[in-house]
Amino acid sequence: MSAKKTSVQKTLAMVLTAPGKLQAMDLPVPDITDTTARLRIEACGICGTDCEQFATGLGLPMPHIPGHEPLGIIDDVGDSAAKRWGVQVGDRVAVETLLACHLCRRCLAGEYHLCQTRDVYSTIPLDAGHGLWGAYAQYMMLDERSILHPMDKQIPAEIGVMYNPLGAGFRWAVEVPDMGYGDSILIMGPGQRGLAAVIAAKSVGAGEIIVTGLEADAAKLKLARLYGATHTIDVENDNLKERIRDITDGQGVDIVLDVTPGATAPIEDALSVVRIGGTLVLAGVKGYKPVSRFISDKVVFKELRILGAFGVTSSGYQKAIDLIEAGTVPLAAMHTHNFAITEAETAVRTLAREIAGEESIHSCLIPDG
Repeated sequence: MSAKKTSVQKTLAMVLTAPGKLQAMDLPVPDITDTTARLRIEACGICGTDCEQFATGLGLPMPHIPGHEPLGIIDDVGDSAAKRWGVQVGDRVAVETLLACHLCRRCLAGEYHLCQTRDVYSTIPLDAGHGLWGAYAQYMMLDERSILHPMDKQIPAEIGVMYNPLGAGFRWAVEVPDMGYGDSILIMGPGQRGLAAVIAAKSVGAGEIIVTGLEADAAKLKLARLYGATHTIDVENDNLKERIRDITDGQGVDIVLDVTPGATAPIEDALSVVRIGGTLVLAGVKGYKPVSRFISDKVVFKELRILGAFGVTSSGYQKAIDLIEAGTVPLAAMHTHNFAITEAETAVRTLAREIAGEESIHSCLIPDG
């Protein structure tokens, strides 16, 4: 039986009004329609994209409500929406980030993440319709284009909300490069998505799982070993190319996944350490900076595949949720911080290493915390 619907007039939200400026606002909450729903946010994950969005605005129209990793409870839902999504009031759901038309050529080809008219939760301006398009809030509205995934309510919210980075790990490390059993992978960057990639690669039987990081990433590299990395490399104190040569008997790795933010040097290194006929997956955003020493001949003579990875699709999300619900991986070890909504700026700055003495790996906003 469906839980009782509630009436909500306003929601507290943190609104990005300019780069580097988040402002608390009480915003009106509209009534749902037959095809939409209202979500009560339990947790919103914070990732590197949040840091760049806060710092630069990403060229997005302002003001808008950030927050693209919502986990929450269906607070009210239209009849048509309930049938389409298979949900009712009181259900817990994970919300996919992308809003696709599901009608264009790319969508009909099964590539809805590349929809020609896609929108993205957390990037839509406040003056577009109701304006409640992000999860730095107590409530957000669910558009009819949304894709929802049910999740067990018994899982702590700060663990359940890991469906987003874990989904990226499965898609970027496994699905995009078509990883096979026993394949070796080098994961460049030990943040939450790099660690998620370790978990995903381990779950499908990868062989050598190698993770790189900086000297300051010692705790993250230790976690990578906990989650199944066979080798970790501090690139500031170790010679990456020599270590890869030793680990792979001079063959190079089958797959390189770059999830480092901003830095372009890892791409140069990747071209050198990936094996002949190997695959390079680029998922770390570089702020449109050119790769100064990109040598295309390495791509030609090694006959490499270079693939971009944008976002996560339903199969990745579902694999992540299955893993979370199974409870077989100690995900709590990755979670470091809970923040209240009004602490959103502190949450972002902590993840960006702008607050001395605080090291964040996975963190989230908890509206009721």
